[in-house]
Amino acid sequence: MSARWRLASLSALLAGFVELGQAQVPPSATDAANYIGLHAAAHTGDIAALRKAIDTGADLEARDAHGRTALHVATFARRFEVIRALSAAGANLGALEDERYDAVSIAAVAGDDESLRVLLSLGASARLVTSPYQGTALIAAAHLGHVGVVRRLIAAGAPLDHVNNLHWTALIEAVVLGDGGARHQAIVQALLAAGADRTLTDSAGHTALDLAQSRGYGAMVALFQRQKIE
Repeated sequence: MSARWRLASLSALLAGFVELGQAQVPPSATDAANYIGLHAAAHTGDIAALRKAIDTGADLEARDAHGRTALHVATFARRFEVIRALSAAGANLGALEDERYDAVSIAAVAGDDESLRVLLSLGASARLVTSPYQGTALIAAAHLGHVGVVRRLIAAGAPLDHVNNLHWTALIEAVVLGDGGARHQAIVQALLAAGADRTLTDSAGHTALDLAQSRGYGAMVALFQRQKIE
């Protein structure tokens, strides 16, 4: 068995593990049926009910059974006006739910560029360490192939070279958990253009370029080679 085959097989195995383990859990139908006050208004987008709850002293940081605040619920539901109203009332834009996702990471994982745009415009941070993998919104978006989200997070100052507890950066995840196709190629290109450190390695000492070569991602390899020349 060649070293290249072993490396590609290990990458595929780890990719499957992370795919199974990383998914966020949006409010279920049961959760929604049990919501009252801010959470109910955030889920349905009822601005009048939301403002009434705020005016009567509702706790902006109250949690549901999964540790979600009304802001998390509004982000999952893509309720932009609710997000704005909660922010104006003083809601914590960086609050983490039980799986340690903030609203920015929730939007990033969903590929929800509009909610992300709203959150960042209100002052939410693209720099937080989130998720059970101690990653970032940028790492999650790079993994999932959300090109527009990646570009928006880069522009917002997301840390390009944060290393999660799998010892992967956004650049490495775009390769090892990507499919080598056009979306992940665009993400690699955006990260390299922004100055992501191409010399960082995974726990076995492999760079993103090594991993692209091992998986036969010729177009990605060409991106690395072109960026090195430039």
